[in-house]
Amino acid sequence: MKIRGTVAAALASAGILLVGWQTGTQVNGISTVASSTTATGTTGAAGTGSAGTGSSGTAGSSGSSSSTGSSSSSGSIGSSGSSAAGTYKGNTVQTRFGPVQVQITVASGKITDITALQLTNTDGKSIQISNRAAPLLRSKVLAAQSANVQTVSGATITSDAYLTSLQAAIDAANL
Repeated sequence: MKIRGTVAAALASAGILLVGWQTGTQVNGISTVASSTTATGTTGAAGTGSAGTGSSGTAGSSGSSSSTGSSSSSGSIGSSGSSAAGTYKGNTVQTRFGPVQVQITVASGKITDITALQLTNTDGKSIQISNRAAPLLRSKVLAAQSANVQTVSGATITSDAYLTSLQAAIDAANL
């Protein structure tokens, strides 16, 4: 009886690990193990009340990440000031697992899209963690319209770097 319970527990653990591994390497049915993103910037137009400028240019990179834990980062989008429509790149944040950089697209004073230009990718595990964390962070930030969101558990270093780069892009957009 004891052996049967032990075997059942081992099989359940193996199943959970397999599902977690599959989830980490696929997001919305799309394999993201060694994803590559290229984004093209546009020049922003002047906003009402004060002039805003957008970044321009192109950037390409492949990415992914690694870390552990849970915390939060500060920063928000306020209504003071005016922002210009366009794309804005955040600073490249260096981590021990590699660089992280994001770009935001702004329209009508709101963040409409977030693109991870670089995500940590020093090894397979950091790639897997980045591919799990980036879509979660993206959806949290789009919902909050702010960099003031909780980090992804198990991806603290990546989350902190992502949110730091995001805040720099938000600041550049004057949001």
